Amino acid sequence: PYAQLAAGFRVGTTTVYRYVNEAVELLAALAPTLAEAMRAASMKAYLILDGTLLPIDRIAADGPFYSGKHKKHGMNVQVIADPRGRLLWASPALVGAVHDVRAAREHGIIDALAQAGINCWADKGYQGAGGTVRLPYRGRWDSLSAGQQAVNRSHAKVRALAEQAIATLKTWRLLRKIRCSTTRITSLVQAVLALHLASSD
Repeated sequence: PYAQLAAGFRVGTTTVYRYVNEAVELLAALAPTLAEAMRAASMKAYLILDGTLLPIDRIAADGPFYSGKHKKHGMNVQVIADPRGRLLWASPALVGAVHDVRAAREHGIIDALAQAGINCWADKGYQGAGGTVRLPYRGRWDSLSAGQQAVNRSHAKVRALAEQAIATLKTWRLLRKIRCSTTRITSLVQAVLALHLASSD
């Protein structure tokens, strides 16, 4: 808490708030851009794309932040992972009501993957993405052929690794329940990404 930091360093809470914000912005500026992430991933066999909702404290009136899929308020963040489930890139945050495929398009992820020629595994939330994005077969399980079921099982095993990348973000308690202004969430995510990549290197 800012009050404890202020007492520990014998400065005012406003000074602590300003220093913390400056440090977060500095770290966020060190995070890779999507283009840099694509260059770094160019030698990977494939990538995994998934979206996650970072919960925020909002009231029912804040409609744009409400995710019907997750039944709670939050911010949508797109995550790209390598074939081992390691976090490579995280997108700026959008309001929770934004669907994953729309978020991927807005961030230019689908176009960037296609231009780099990198195959990407994603879930059914990215239906219609096109490009190099690979999706499981749609339909009820009992309506799929044995071959399609086998493909979907294999696809699910690959996609499950993206949960490791998402868990990497959410190991930071700060991102498990965000109570700050929604305008600061992108900077927080990018700062966490920069710290994670620095420690991984």
